[in-house]
Amino acid sequence: AGPAATLRAVSPLRQVLDHAATAPPSCGRVQVIAVDGRSGSGKTSLAREVAAAWEAPVVSMDSIYPGWSGLVAATGLLVEHVLLPLTRGEDPIVPTWDWLADRPGPRVPLEVDDRLVVEGCGSTVGAAAPFAGTRVWLDGPAELRRTRAIARDGALFEAHWEMWAAQEEAVFGADGTRDRAHLSLSISARP
Repeated sequence: AGPAATLRAVSPLRQVLDHAATAPPSCGRVQVIAVDGRSGSGKTSLAREVAAAWEAPVVSMDSIYPGWSGLVAATGLLVEHVLLPLTRGEDPIVPTWDWLADRPGPRVPLEVDDRLVVEGCGSTVGAAAPFAGTRVWLDGPAELRRTRAIARDGALFEAHWEMWAAQEEAVFGADGTRDRAHLSLSISARP
């Protein structure tokens, strides 16, 4: 088999871990892998695999977004409360959102040694980008992503799909997020 066949045989997990193995710490002494991309593309699943293999905690943007219109604001919250404190050697405290009450939730202390995985839409956008030594972009066909997201989150997300997708389009388009990723993967390539 030639080089192309070999590349196809390398799992997304292996690609991420291989890149991270050569990336220096990017957030103070902490090495960060961030998995970004469109809803329903498999960010959470890949991040869990990476965290398990890497023995690292995961911060999910889903817990940070301040409501259904909060994609833009969440990146700033991630930087302010998690990434910047890590660069200063301080313990981060993850701000959360209470989705049922539609208001801020508790702030959750996060123990981080020398590795952290961040996953979710906006995890590598704007000011968050330099803090991730390995930036992963996941995407795929819109209808497949929509089907997967609604199967995962149910009717609640279905009612907000169009609004959320429009935010993604605006944020990722203005930011060039995919173009700055170290790795760009598609869910059609994932099992």
